Amino acid sequence: MKIDANVKPALWGAVCGAVALAIVGFSWGGWKTAASTRDLVDAGSQKAVVVALAPFCVAKFNAQADAAAKLGALKKLASYEQGSFVETAGFATFGSDRPNSDVARACADALTTAPAKAASTS
Repeated sequence: MKIDANVKPALWGAVCGAVALAIVGFSWGGWKTAASTRDLVDAGSQKAVVVALAPFCVAKFNAQADAAAKLGALKKLASYEQGSFVETAGFATFGSDRPNSDVARACADALTTAPAKAASTS
């Protein structure tokens, strides 16, 4: 098959233009693949779960009889140990057998950084 000499540069131009369009679209145009969009949605939904459940965790913590003593013990721990303290106590367990470590961390942060607000919910 014989191709006209003017068609070959046009085809190469179209191929190069498509490649350039894809590069510009994915790097600066905000295009996303299905996998990266799914990852963004999963991360956003996990953040929403943490935001929704952390106040319940704080309320469960403050509802215990010795909440003031436990809060003092929580504050004495290092910041990286506070989440596991809340997990072990069972305040970050919602609808499953295992506690949610992100909720536990948010709960511990809420309890240690805003003690006046946390104490007023009991």
